[in-house]
Amino acid sequence: MPIAVDGPDFIALQVRDVAAAAEFCERNLGLRRAPAAPPGAVVFDTKPCPMAVREPLPGTDLDAGRPGLGVALWFSTPDARALHEQLSANGVEILTPVAQSPFGAMFSFRGPEGYVLTAHQAG
Repeated sequence: MPIAVDGPDFIALQVRDVAAAAEFCERNLGLRRAPAAPPGAVVFDTKPCPMAVREPLPGTDLDAGRPGLGVALWFSTPDARALHEQLSANGVEILTPVAQSPFGAMFSFRGPEGYVLTAHQAG
C-alpha cells in the first residue's frame, strides 16, 4: 500500500523582494512572523500550516510568467467583506468582487509580486 500524505505542511511564495512581500503580508493580511526563519525567508505563524515569502530557489525564473500560475492559494478569514474593504482601502488590487461560493463568501486579490490570492469566509 502506498504511503499517504496528510496534506500541505508548508507554503512558500518565491519573491524578488522578501522585505516588501513580508511587509505586504503583515500590513494587509495581518500575518505575524514566526520566531524563526531560514536565511532569505520570512516565515509567518499561519494555521493550519506555516507560510513564508522567500528568495527564489536556484533555477527559478520569476520572469517566465505570472507568479503561481496554475496554483490556487486560499486564505480563511472570519469576515470576507471586511477584509475586502480593508484591502481596497490599502490600495490592493481586487480581482473579483465578494461572491458566494460553496466555501462561503470569497474574493480574489493581487498579492506580493503578482500572486493571485483568494480569501474566503471560514464558516
